[in-house]
Amino acid sequence: MSLFSTLLAISTAVMMIAWCFFVLFGQVTVKKLRKNIETKDELGVEFMSGLDILNAAGALSTPKALNKKLESSQLSFLHANSELLYKHTTRLDRILARILFMLFYGSATAMIGLVIAESLGLFSQ
Repeated sequence: MSLFSTLLAISTAVMMIAWCFFVLFGQVTVKKLRKNIETKDELGVEFMSGLDILNAAGALSTPKALNKKLESSQLSFLHANSELLYKHTTRLDRILARILFMLFYGSATAMIGLVIAESLGLFSQ
């Protein structure tokens, strides 16, 4: 098995774990936030099913300075309200959000980087 195949298999396995955390975070945290009247409409725009789960995880995982910048931009309706989410989530919810965010976006970035590197011939022998 080549180095490219091995690295792609590892990032795919990490992505599968990320999808498990996606379901867990959606059932534990976002379901609770959707039922709350204050946070129901503050989860960002949902273009496709489940995007509000990633919006909530991103709002709970990114630094506060970046959240402020995103929430004050013209496209703020796409981003979840981080202050309100912090107010209505527990420490466990935030830990799940950070794990989901890091695994999901880390493995997606690794897969994209691997495909680009392969197309540029960096894995050719």
